[in-house]
Order: sequence, then C-alpha cells, then structure tokens
Amino acid sequence: MREPKDFQSLLTQTAPPEVQRMGLTWLVGAAIATAILWQFPAGDYILYPFSILATWFHEMGHGLMALILGGNFQKLQIFSNGSGVATYTMRSSWGPIGPALVAAAGPMGPPIAGAVLILASRSFKTATLSLKILGGFLLLSSLIWVRSWFGLIAIPLLGLMILGVALKTPTWVQGLSVQFLGVQACVSTYHQLNYLFSYSAGSLGLSDTAQMQRYLLLPYWFWGSLMAVASLVILVQSLRVAYRLE
Repeated sequence: MREPKDFQSLLTQTAPPEVQRMGLTWLVGAAIATAILWQFPAGDYILYPFSILATWFHEMGHGLMALILGGNFQKLQIFSNGSGVATYTMRSSWGPIGPALVAAAGPMGPPIAGAVLILASRSFKTATLSLKILGGFLLLSSLIWVRSWFGLIAIPLLGLMILGVALKTPTWVQGLSVQFLGVQACVSTYHQLNYLFSYSAGSLGLSDTAQMQRYLLLPYWFWGSLMAVASLVILVQSLRVAYRLE
C-alpha cells in the first residue's frame, strides 16, 4: 500500500475504526472536559502532568520572550503545586513595550505552542518531528534553565515520555498525541483563568495582566479577557486548519 503523505489519510488507513470515528469530536470533547475539570480542585490531580507541562510552557514563554528582546533568561523554577517562576532581566531600550510583551508571553505561550503542535499534525512526518522537538527541548531546558529540585525531576521525565511516544508508538498514535498535547496547551489558559483576572500574584507581586496594565495603561481585566478570547480563537482556528474545515 502506498504510504499516505498526510496524517488524516494515515489515520483513515491505519487507525482502528473507533479512533477514526472519534477524530475532531474527541479532541473538542477533551478540550471542553479539560477546561471544566481545571475549575475544580480534583481536576488538578487528574490533569497533573498537563498542569506541569502548561506551567513549563507559561514560564518558558516569559523567559524566551526576554531572550528575543535582548534580555537574559536566568533560571526557571517549577514547583510540585504546579506553580512556577521565570527569572530574567530586560533591556531598557524597549521602554514599556518590552516588559509588557514579556508579561503577555507567559499566558499566551501555551496556546501559541499548542497551535503549532495541532498544525504539525497535518503531516505525520511533522507530527513525529514535533514530538521529538518538544521532548528534546524539555530535556534541554532542564540542563540550561531549570533550577528547582522538582522541576529537575518532572521536566526531564515529561521529555522522556514524549520522546518515548515519538520513537516507540505507531504513527497514528503520534499524530493523535501531538493533537491532544496541542489542545491541552491551548486550553491551559483556562486553568489560570482566575489568575488572568487577578491583579495580584500573591507573594510574587503583580500578575501578568497587572504588569500589562502597568505598562500599557488599559485595566488588567481587559488584558485577561483579550487573552482568554485569543486562546479560544487560536484553538478553534488551528483545529479548523488541521482538519481542513471551511
């Protein structure tokens, strides 16, 4: 049989019939269920690995944006309660725009990364490659930036698990896995919904949206609303493109 060139064809030819029938419906259902579960304390336990991965995406968003703007990403700490801190320095040449972009990159990092993963699933080759890149980058970040004992255990473990999926599972499983991880990343915005609409981050000082208010004047709840809507739009549009919906 001629090897299909895209994931949807591969899914149709090689996946079990029940998996073929689930497709997009399963992913949408998983996104809704995840968003609901994360609003309850028990959901944090059920979705714990994805909570840690979402925190990694969030804090890496802060650190990498600081690097892109010419600053310094010093260290990343992730804790067992699912929280995290990225320590970085900024150049003053960007004025208020620089700190605002770094603040926004945290909440928007997961949905943007999620969209990239979902879009990568359009081709089985890019789906497999994206899993390898994600797993490898989790390991690399542990060597370069992660500096908390929990993070040094959890992040490499997640990286090895994702690499295991990329190297040891059927291609259709890799495609579904990268889609599922992408959906989880996009929906993780709603894990921190209270945070988006909070002015304070407790002992850490101002929340990301409050930082944006500080530098861009508009109120924190405006930025929280904008990012919540943007995350949903990013998820829907990436799924539409991945499944070639008009």
